[in-house]
Amino acid sequence: MAKLLHIQTSPMDDLSFSVRTARAFLDTYRKAHPADPVETLDLWKADIPAFDFTAASGKYKVMRGLPHADGEGRAWQRVVEVVDHFKSADKVLVSSPMWNFGIPYRLKQYIDVLVQPGLTFSYDPKTGYSGLVTGRPVQLILARGGEYPQGTQSAGFDHQRPYLELIFGFIGFTDIRTLLVEPTMRPAAEENLAAATRMAQAAAQRF
Repeated sequence: MAKLLHIQTSPMDDLSFSVRTARAFLDTYRKAHPADPVETLDLWKADIPAFDFTAASGKYKVMRGLPHADGEGRAWQRVVEVVDHFKSADKVLVSSPMWNFGIPYRLKQYIDVLVQPGLTFSYDPKTGYSGLVTGRPVQLILARGGEYPQGTQSAGFDHQRPYLELIFGFIGFTDIRTLLVEPTMRPAAEENLAAATRMAQAAAQRF
């Protein structure tokens, strides 16, 4: 039995290409793995803590072995709780649209809370950075209005796929699978969604 955590990052629900594709993935996954618990974390409804001065100060107090001042301990504990919840998953599914060539700000906020030294990565002066979230796969389902083929000039506009693949690799994921739903802003959008749905269903069988 393995816990699957779905991180939903679009606020558009049924109008979202990434959400609709992810739901097709999850429907197939549940049939293929009926014993596995599946949780969806909707980042637009979740209470993601602000990584503000108090939280950041609490982080550096931990790194330097110093006691927390008022509020810092509570703020840092909220960060730890978010990271622990994420790390409790055996498999991760991230569904995200492209916003302004990047990712929604709620997903960026969530990532900024997750990526913490000592919790999701470590650093050694001799060996460099090491990810601490290991031994599990992540499936990315990424919807985009246009197309950004790798090796082309338009690929330089894509700050969605490269960033997510980089940041999950940075914290330790080596099994990163990416499924693209594109283009979604052209007449054949529904046909492209149907093709992506079939790929998502096949991917879920193997996840």
